[in-house]
Amino acid sequence: MFDAHVHIIDPRFPLVENNGYLPEPFTIDDYRARMAGFGVDGGAVVTASYQGTGQPGLLAALEELGDGWVGVTHLAADATDDDILALDRAGVRAVRFNLRRSATDVRLLATQAQRAYELVGWHAEFYVDATLLLSLEPVFAKLPAVSIDHLGMSTRGLRYLLDLVDRGAKVKATGFGRTSIDDVGDAIRRIHAVNPKALMFGTDLPGTRARRAFEAADIDIIADAVGDDLEAVLGGNAREWYRCGS
Repeated sequence: MFDAHVHIIDPRFPLVENNGYLPEPFTIDDYRARMAGFGVDGGAVVTASYQGTGQPGLLAALEELGDGWVGVTHLAADATDDDILALDRAGVRAVRFNLRRSATDVRLLATQAQRAYELVGWHAEFYVDATLLLSLEPVFAKLPAVSIDHLGMSTRGLRYLLDLVDRGAKVKATGFGRTSIDDVGDAIRRIHAVNPKALMFGTDLPGTRARRAFEAADIDIIADAVGDDLEAVLGGNAREWYRCGS
């Protein structure tokens, strides 16, 4: 199993208060204890809004986790090509844009995403309510590789998300307890029908600010929706997307 979306919150590294919020620690040991028995042998450690654009915590997590794990990071506005190249050597494979909790300059977003792709082949990950996808169409039309977090967050935006999937975007089957989607299983089924390779499972642990965190029953929801493609959704699709091998 490849966990395509997990946050490691190591108290050794400073956090940035976001909308008055600071999370409790969630270390690698905490994660391993929480996922014991699930057979996770790789994944993507994702930088959250409260971790800002600094990467020491992310890089320390990747070093400890070892082979099979990659990073997803925010980039500072003044990040240089050398910065991006160094992060790529350390195992970072994507740049993230949090449009839910952070102010974002759309022109900078497009420039950063394009530069990271051209330099090192990173895709761009978006934490965004899918209802905004139509207004962001001019941006997405310019980006060569995109993934959307948490099933796009809302039922109202699903039609826009499906259109993006039809054009090659990937979608993380994550954060079921933080979305406003009426029927998560139906949303997964519809995404899968458009492109069976689009979906990537992740736990979104520790599930900060969500109504509930990941539960084992979430895998049952995915299994019911994707049938024989469960193995790909739980691992293969994401490993290919993040260039982690077989």
